[in-house]
Amino acid sequence: MGVISTDDPWVFISGLLGNISSFVVFLAPLPTFIRICKKKSTEGFQSIPYVVSLFSAMLWIYYAFVKSGAFLLITINSFGCVIETIYIAIYVAFAPKQARMFTLRVFLLLNFGGFCSILLLTHFLAKGSNRVTLLGWISVAFATSVFAAPLSIIRQVIRTKSVEFMPFYLSLLLTQSAIAWLLYGVFLKDWYIAIPNVLGFIFGMLQMVLYAIYKNYKTVIEEVKLPEHSIDVTKLSTVMDSEVHEMSSEPEVHDNKIIGMSCRLQNEHDQREKIIMDLPNPNQMLGKCEA
Repeated sequence: MGVISTDDPWVFISGLLGNISSFVVFLAPLPTFIRICKKKSTEGFQSIPYVVSLFSAMLWIYYAFVKSGAFLLITINSFGCVIETIYIAIYVAFAPKQARMFTLRVFLLLNFGGFCSILLLTHFLAKGSNRVTLLGWISVAFATSVFAAPLSIIRQVIRTKSVEFMPFYLSLLLTQSAIAWLLYGVFLKDWYIAIPNVLGFIFGMLQMVLYAIYKNYKTVIEEVKLPEHSIDVTKLSTVMDSEVHEMSSEPEVHDNKIIGMSCRLQNEHDQREKIIMDLPNPNQMLGKCEA
């Protein structure tokens, strides 16, 4: 048997469409990582989706090697492993120390420890068709978790009534990818490929429906927060007037004291000068210099 089965052309067509749509989906985060490289900061982005996607791609490659006739599954997931590894490397390079160490720990635990455990488990505890079955269900579990990731975005859209963080083109691509791989699994009679893509199709359609509902809604977060920052102008002006009065009254008292002291000193000086001027030689007492 060749690496690509031509017994059913629909298998090849659906698999090819799945490769094309998944290729675009894998490249969707590219602008984000270009911005990370330019700003040299991850800006609060999370690395877990990319680590999980890498692990899922690794599982599907292993499954395709164990099960014959799924070459198109190997091609796209090989590309996925490369691009996800690049994303993770960029994230680790520019992430803060705490986020970097967390990413490396999860990567080693899941992509190295987890994958090696599955590899040994399926190799020694399962043989023949049982190995395909066990590995198929493990792949279904992780693929389902990847497809369930948009649930947080769906919840945010419903809560804020804003599609700002759910681009329509990405939802459309995810739906098209799920349809293509669903058909690929059905035509190939491989339900381990078809089952998780049913969930992907449902979530993709739900995202597009929500986009159609909320695309014309305006964000109301600013309006909700306004009452929390309202200011009573009357009270503020009263408080400011009292503070200004207190500040202005204190210097006034201080100035009055200084003026009073200056007047007393001036009067005493005038009196001494008057007395001195009455003396026979007043210049000696005044200390006046003469040429």
